[in-house]
Amino acid sequence: MEFYNNHKVLFWTALVFFLFLTLQIAILPAFTNQTVYKPLPDAKPLTKDEAAGKAIYVENGCIACHTQQVREVEMDKVFGSRPSIPADYAQNHRMDVWRNTANLLGSERTGPDLTAIGERQPSSDWHLLHLYQPRAVVKESIMPSYSFLFEEKDYLQKGDIEVKVPPEFLKDKFKKIVPTRKALQLVAYLQSLKQTKLPEGVKPPDFLYKKEIKKTAGGGGAADLPDGGELYTANCASCHQASGEGLPGAFPPLKGSPIVASDDIDVYVNIIMGGYTGRPGYGPMPAVGKNANFTAEIVTAIMNHERSSWGNNAKPVKLEDVKAVMDKIK
Repeated sequence: MEFYNNHKVLFWTALVFFLFLTLQIAILPAFTNQTVYKPLPDAKPLTKDEAAGKAIYVENGCIACHTQQVREVEMDKVFGSRPSIPADYAQNHRMDVWRNTANLLGSERTGPDLTAIGERQPSSDWHLLHLYQPRAVVKESIMPSYSFLFEEKDYLQKGDIEVKVPPEFLKDKFKKIVPTRKALQLVAYLQSLKQTKLPEGVKPPDFLYKKEIKKTAGGGGAADLPDGGELYTANCASCHQASGEGLPGAFPPLKGSPIVASDDIDVYVNIIMGGYTGRPGYGPMPAVGKNANFTAEIVTAIMNHERSSWGNNAKPVKLEDVKAVMDKIK
């Protein structure tokens, strides 16, 4: 067999075969993908600060613990309203001839998926505090502190944003914690992570292995509502804490709150849906309900959970009353 005895023929045959496979398996499919997959119509490109924040995200190895891919399984439903599709990543382009732009899909979930963290947690105050000291907002967190992205100052200067850090997490309680530009850019990137809505009439892929959704009795037993405790944990506990006690100087308590206990639910519903900026000593609350497309059933379930937990003993609100307030908001 002359073929196996001639090293030149063997080498060039293997090289040509390798190049052919590379062309067929890697290069041509990549060109096809660029042609077929386009960004969704409502997809927004990253701003200058958001793009800089993405580079900081890569620089600090956040991809080691966080994914950005919602899989087609029911357990991933907490991370996005639908499974991820190729079009979600179609806005990424090469940085130059030599460098590609990572999709940051990740493969580990030591921390939660961040595909839609900008929707799940739109509060910049929360993100800044979480970066400075993760255990201030999530007691069990194993995420390292990124305090090097912040400065300690004796006095605030014009344009400074103070991070409201609980006293027990401060080395010097008289110091003011101020984010650097890098910290603000990283938060801007995290807040930009949202799932773009599919075009009207396009059905998203189904989540597989669906589990039974818990129901609780609605106000007066007239309707079945989602589980308010689960909804509170998913949407509210990161700021107001599982105990409902909030964080002093950062997020107000719901335990013993007169707004939560009030029979006049208009303000209560408006705060959940549209946010609130008027409480002295606390940062603005984002429009959690609006951002997450809360239905009247979700709002009612959360309100009833808050009104009956942590020693709160207010009477349940009725679904029809919440619907009436939400109709006025629209």
